[in-house]
Amino acid sequence: MSVRCHHIILLIFRSILKGADIFIIDDILFAPLNGLIFVAEKINDVVQKETSDEGTVKERLMALQLRFELDEIDEDEYDRQEDDLLKKLEQIRLDKQNQ
Repeated sequence: MSVRCHHIILLIFRSILKGADIFIIDDILFAPLNGLIFVAEKINDVVQKETSDEGTVKERLMALQLRFELDEIDEDEYDRQEDDLLKKLEQIRLDKQNQ
Protein backbone atom coordinates (compact mmCIF):
# COMPACT_ATOMS: atom_id res chain seq x y z
CA MET A 1 0.00 0.00 0.00
CA SER A 2 1.09 3.49 -0.63
CA VAL A 3 1.90 6.06 2.03
CA ARG A 4 -1.28 7.91 1.14
CA CYS A 5 -3.39 4.80 1.86
CA HIS A 6 -1.69 4.33 5.24
CA HIS A 7 -2.33 7.97 6.03
CA ILE A 8 -6.05 7.65 5.20
CA ILE A 9 -6.40 4.47 7.27
CA LEU A 10 -4.66 6.16 10.19
CA LEU A 11 -7.02 9.14 9.93
CA ILE A 12 -10.03 6.82 9.91
CA PHE A 13 -8.84 4.98 13.02
CA ARG A 14 -8.13 8.26 14.82
CA SER A 15 -11.59 9.60 14.04
CA ILE A 16 -13.16 6.36 15.27
CA LEU A 17 -11.17 6.54 18.49
CA LYS A 18 -12.04 10.21 18.97
CA GLY A 19 -15.70 9.34 18.52
CA ALA A 20 -15.36 6.67 21.19
CA ASP A 21 -13.75 9.22 23.51
CA ILE A 22 -16.68 11.57 22.97
CA PHE A 23 -19.16 8.85 23.88
CA ILE A 24 -17.21 8.05 27.03
CA ILE A 25 -17.11 11.73 27.98
CA ASP A 26 -20.85 12.03 27.30
CA ASP A 27 -21.50 9.02 29.52
CA ILE A 28 -19.45 10.55 32.32
CA LEU A 29 -21.06 13.98 32.01
CA PHE A 30 -24.61 12.66 31.84
CA ALA A 31 -24.21 9.98 34.54
CA PRO A 32 -25.69 12.16 37.34
CA LEU A 33 -28.65 13.10 35.15
CA ASN A 34 -29.20 9.49 34.11
CA GLY A 35 -29.09 8.45 37.77
CA LEU A 36 -31.65 11.09 38.67
CA ILE A 37 -33.94 9.97 35.84
CA PHE A 38 -33.61 6.35 36.99
CA VAL A 39 -34.58 7.27 40.57
CA ALA A 40 -37.51 9.39 39.37
CA GLU A 41 -38.80 6.51 37.23
CA LYS A 42 -38.59 4.11 40.18
CA ILE A 43 -40.45 6.57 42.42
CA ASN A 44 -43.11 6.96 39.74
CA ASP A 45 -43.47 3.16 39.52
CA VAL A 46 -44.00 2.90 43.28
CA VAL A 47 -46.52 5.75 43.30
CA GLN A 48 -48.43 4.21 40.39
CA LYS A 49 -48.51 0.85 42.15
CA GLU A 50 -49.74 2.33 45.42
CA THR A 51 -52.41 4.47 43.79
CA SER A 52 -53.68 1.58 41.67
CA ASP A 53 -53.78 -1.00 44.47
CA GLU A 54 -57.20 -1.66 45.97
CA GLY A 55 -55.71 -2.97 49.22
CA THR A 56 -53.70 0.19 49.80
CA VAL A 57 -56.77 2.40 49.37
CA LYS A 58 -58.78 0.18 51.73
CA GLU A 59 -55.99 0.43 54.33
CA ARG A 60 -56.04 4.19 54.00
CA LEU A 61 -59.83 4.17 54.49
CA MET A 62 -59.46 2.10 57.68
CA ALA A 63 -56.69 4.41 58.96
CA LEU A 64 -58.91 7.40 58.22
CA GLN A 65 -61.79 5.81 60.14
CA LEU A 66 -59.50 5.21 63.11
CA ARG A 67 -58.25 8.81 63.07
CA PHE A 68 -61.86 10.01 63.06
CA GLU A 69 -62.85 7.72 65.93
CA LEU A 70 -59.86 8.94 67.95
CA ASP A 71 -60.92 12.56 67.28
CA GLU A 72 -57.73 13.35 65.43
CA ILE A 73 -59.77 14.84 62.57
CA ASP A 74 -63.20 16.44 62.47
CA GLU A 75 -66.20 15.16 60.54
CA ASP A 76 -65.79 17.57 57.62
CA GLU A 77 -62.18 16.50 57.07
CA TYR A 78 -63.19 12.85 57.42
CA ASP A 79 -65.95 13.25 54.82
CA ARG A 80 -63.66 15.04 52.39
CA GLN A 81 -60.87 12.45 52.63
CA GLU A 82 -63.32 9.55 52.56
CA ASP A 83 -64.89 10.88 49.37
CA ASP A 84 -61.46 11.17 47.74
CA LEU A 85 -60.50 7.63 48.73
CA LEU A 86 -63.83 6.17 47.62
CA LYS A 87 -63.44 7.88 44.23
CA LYS A 88 -59.95 6.38 43.90
CA LEU A 89 -61.28 2.95 44.83
CA GLU A 90 -64.05 3.23 42.27
CA GLN A 91 -61.56 4.33 39.59
CA ILE A 92 -59.28 1.39 40.37
CA ARG A 93 -62.18 -1.02 40.02
CA LEU A 94 -63.26 0.56 36.73
CA ASP A 95 -59.69 0.37 35.41
CA LYS A 96 -59.51 -3.33 36.33
CA GLN A 97 -62.80 -4.02 34.53
CA ASN A 98 -61.58 -2.23 31.38
CA GLN A 99 -58.36 -4.25 31.19
